[in-house]
Amino acid sequence: MTPRQQSILHAVVELYAQTAEPVGSLALSEMFEASSATIRSEMVTLERLGYIYQPHISAGRVPTDKGYRAYVNSKENISADGRVSQAIAKRVKSAGEVDRSIKQAADSLAEVTGNVGLAFTNNGLYTTGLAGLFGQPEFLLGSQAYEVARLLDNLDEWLSEAAPEGRLSVYIGSENPVGKASGASLIIARFASPYSNNSYVGVLGPTRQSYEKTIGLVDYTGRLLEEVLN
Repeated sequence: MTPRQQSILHAVVELYAQTAEPVGSLALSEMFEASSATIRSEMVTLERLGYIYQPHISAGRVPTDKGYRAYVNSKENISADGRVSQAIAKRVKSAGEVDRSIKQAADSLAEVTGNVGLAFTNNGLYTTGLAGLFGQPEFLLGSQAYEVARLLDNLDEWLSEAAPEGRLSVYIGSENPVGKASGASLIIARFASPYSNNSYVGVLGPTRQSYEKTIGLVDYTGRLLEEVLN
């Protein structure tokens, strides 16, 4: 993938996250000050490489799981929005007791990202924000909603058994250990709590995601909980 193709892929990921509409060459040609024909040629190459696809003959392109993964892997030193992270910190620190702090963290992530907020400790899995998730265009079809529900039903068991060791884990679409057909991304941060060194906080949302914002906030919230609870 050339630098220009990478830039086009990033633009497709970010525009699609904003609009939920396939991205066409005309919109990109204005961004890159290039002809539509030039952009179309680059998009054909990206499609051939498996980073984007055309959902309908007359539509623009949307990212594939491989495209999202390439986008996420290219991002380094992602940081949380300062104003939003301060608001999360205020809620978590004022909660008082351990369980309430953890729930406040998950609630905050759900509110600021529009995803399902989740937290897992030895006490089980806490989720919030399901209504917002199922209101997303991707999950209006019953089959997708079923797969997301299946993922959530099995998530606590998987986290308990697998216990991902990385401080931050991002599972995109088919990379999910359960619910591979869910069309969802799971972003979790591990933190040490009084319950376990393998406690987790994060979000579950569509693969059409503002990854920089969400990853930064999840990572920050995990570090915050470890600081506050220990």
